[in-house]
Amino acid sequence: MYVIFGASGKVGRSTAAALGNGGRKVRAVVRSAAQGEALARLGCEVAIADLGDEGCVRRALEGAQAVQMLCPVPYGAADPVTQMRHTIATAARALGDHPHLHVLALSDYGAELAAGTGITMLYHEMEAKFREVAPRLTLLRSAEHMQNWARVLPDAMSSGGLPTLHDPVDRRFPTVSAGDVGIVAAQLLLDGPVTDRVRIVSVEAARRYSADDAARALGEVCRRDIGAYALPRGEWSATLLQAGINPDMADLIIETNDAQNGGRIDAQPGTERRFGQTGLRDVLAELVASAVAR
Repeated sequence: MYVIFGASGKVGRSTAAALGNGGRKVRAVVRSAAQGEALARLGCEVAIADLGDEGCVRRALEGAQAVQMLCPVPYGAADPVTQMRHTIATAARALGDHPHLHVLALSDYGAELAAGTGITMLYHEMEAKFREVAPRLTLLRSAEHMQNWARVLPDAMSSGGLPTLHDPVDRRFPTVSAGDVGIVAAQLLLDGPVTDRVRIVSVEAARRYSADDAARALGEVCRRDIGAYALPRGEWSATLLQAGINPDMADLIIETNDAQNGGRIDAQPGTERRFGQTGLRDVLAELVASAVAR
């Protein structure tokens, strides 16, 4: 049995589908019955669990041979750092009682860095905790998800300007489709664990893209001229707060983007590399179609 936490998300759903299509038994762990309906139609066993509830996590792991573990960033939490640390600690305690499991943990580019990386620093803490309790551990670090452009698509489609915190806008950076992360994760779960060390795999798209590239691709999809523009650094905090993000979360996002713009966040040299096959234009076309359908 392969247990997939966060199975209703883009990565988890992709992993569950890839494993299920290969004839493997999958337990999809979600937070509500409604989230599980589509996964049940894929043939998954559905388990309802809150990642912050240790008893729920333990029950979801019963009978498993492998697990894909997600500790999501709690964007809406009043204290996101404390909440994510609680989720990490809860997962670590449950995993520690199942040392036979092959644990595939979803992490981020730059998670090898211990400080100054905002959100990514929390994944550094997750990796450290999981190393202590999971002897059969695979860390799958992904580049920034292409789907993150969805947050600013409505503005870009209406105004012709694509706002970004990536600066300069012509610098190409690593990114990947969330669906491709799930496909790679399924492959790694099927590989099984490396028994003599922690396996670290970095995944990104077959090519790198800039914000300018994203604007051009979006313009092609929308059939209008769209240009990227970097939000001035001094306006970041106010812009994030106006978008409804609380101050603590805004600070984490700002620190993460400062580290990215400074070239600190990338694939760790010496790690295994995997490359997704989905291009940015295809992802943007899907996002636009979804936005128009709403």
